[in-house]
Amino acid sequence: ARDMLRMQLVEIGQAFGGRDHSTVIHSVDKVERQMMRDRTFKERIEMARQELSAL
Repeated sequence: ARDMLRMQLVEIGQAFGGRDHSTVIHSVDKVERQMMRDRTFKERIEMARQELSAL
């Protein structure tokens, strides 16, 4: 959401149930680390990004 929608971390947190911006940062970091470790996970994230960008 951050790079595709150009939203602020606070806005993303609000969209996900009022989460704090630090929770959003932690979640983004966690997904990025998982993408580096797990090729299948990375491919799924990339496919989701492509599908969302086509909307």
